[in-house]
Amino acid sequence: MDLKDKIRSIPDYPKPGIMFRDVTTLWQDARGFRKAVDELVQPYAGQRIDKVAAIEARGFILGGAVAHQLSVGFVPVRKPGKLPAATIGVDYDLEYGRDRLEIHVDAIGRGENVLVVDDLIATGGTALAAIHLVEAMGGKVVGCSFVVDLPVLGGRGRLEAAGHTVTSLVDFPGH
Repeated sequence: MDLKDKIRSIPDYPKPGIMFRDVTTLWQDARGFRKAVDELVQPYAGQRIDKVAAIEARGFILGGAVAHQLSVGFVPVRKPGKLPAATIGVDYDLEYGRDRLEIHVDAIGRGENVLVVDDLIATGGTALAAIHLVEAMGGKVVGCSFVVDLPVLGGRGRLEAAGHTVTSLVDFPGH
């Protein structure tokens, strides 16, 4: 089974010129979803991982399943104001402005090994912000896993240049 065939492409969404890669169609297919989770877990089987940190919102679906498979804790990385207890946050640049991510101040312990998970890597800004939060808490990022990579936007290269291991399951040209 080719996972790429299970991902819907929607032209001109959310704005003209963007080709949106919709992973919800992959999740609707039980075998495809299982295969994607298994392939995200496989590179880390047998490694010491303490937590999976997943980025809002589609990353939660994958991150929860990956954390379950690895028998580790799950840390939601959220937009501002979504977490109920004390948080730390980081602002980061987007193609069209700025945004912010937050995690609870007690989500990651010093020295814990953390796998960062999201559905897609584009420019890498969001993933780098999540990495920054993990490291600010004293955690060590052992890898970053994505279903989709958009290589033309350079996110994987940015993460690898910063010293991080990146796993992705399918590449799409363009964005």
